[in-house]
Amino acid sequence: MDPVQISFTVIAALVVLALIFDFLNGFHDAANAIATVVSTGVLKPTQAVAWAAFFNFIAIFVFHLSVAATVGKGIVDPAAVDHIVVFGALSGAIAWNVITWYFGIPSSSSHALIGGIVGATLAKAGTEPLIWSGIGKTVAFIIISPVLGMLLGALLMLAVSWIFFHKQPSKIDRWFRRLQLVSAAAYSLGHGGNDAQKTIGIIWLLLLSGGYLVHGEDLPYWVVVSCYVAIGLGTLFGGWRIVKTMGQGITKLKPVGGFCAETGGAMTLFLASILGIPVSTTHTITGAIVGVGSSHRVSAVNWGLAGKIVWAWVLTIPCSALMAAIAWWIGHYIL
Repeated sequence: MDPVQISFTVIAALVVLALIFDFLNGFHDAANAIATVVSTGVLKPTQAVAWAAFFNFIAIFVFHLSVAATVGKGIVDPAAVDHIVVFGALSGAIAWNVITWYFGIPSSSSHALIGGIVGATLAKAGTEPLIWSGIGKTVAFIIISPVLGMLLGALLMLAVSWIFFHKQPSKIDRWFRRLQLVSAAAYSLGHGGNDAQKTIGIIWLLLLSGGYLVHGEDLPYWVVVSCYVAIGLGTLFGGWRIVKTMGQGITKLKPVGGFCAETGGAMTLFLASILGIPVSTTHTITGAIVGVGSSHRVSAVNWGLAGKIVWAWVLTIPCSALMAAIAWWIGHYIL
């Protein structure tokens, strides 16, 4: 087999690995999109994942590739990235996703990938290729996205409570059971629009490093379509271990609360995707759920569980970076 064929084989295998990560992203984060609509009884689990998966894919027609550009060009210098760095980044992110899924921890697939890129790059070339402005922006939104989600969720809940103060609870429940279909769709749209693009960004880096794409050249459309399909399929199969934690473990939700949480989360994701910032859909919806719960009373939130989730957030980037660095070392000898 000549070198060109070997190179193509390696690139093709890493594209498949990237799509596996994308699938696991949807699988792991399915709970973010469907937990509230399932826990409130608006949709059955199978209906909910189908609904979410459909809008994950529809996001391809809504959002520009701003987040993909940040992941592909704004975290590390593309010149420092090769196929071994991509292998390390994806392996570290996948390993952390599988570990947190197994233990039912709603951690961030997005930050696992960012941590993986940083860790593999550090293992290869040290700190010089790191783009600190892009990393800083991503790290800042570890705090900003859940806080914004919490604020919007709480404000929406307070506004709805004030507007419908004199309405019968049964009528409110009936209306918001229908409206929650809209909010779940909007959240899934934001989820697909932000998360699928992270895998698009890593494949973008891979094709550039392999010489199959040059700077300034348009990204092949098959990359975009395959990434949106992969995340939609992952959502369709669902990450059931995390649904209970997200849906009722943090606070008890009714349809009106589910609507406010999903809408607050969707607004945050839309804003981040427009700005090209790779945020965690997990952080965002968790913050929104906490905001809805605390708008009733502070004690309505299971702060102990919320604290454990926050610890998972803190550990995601360094743990996935460490795993990626180890994977880079292994890849250096086998690829």
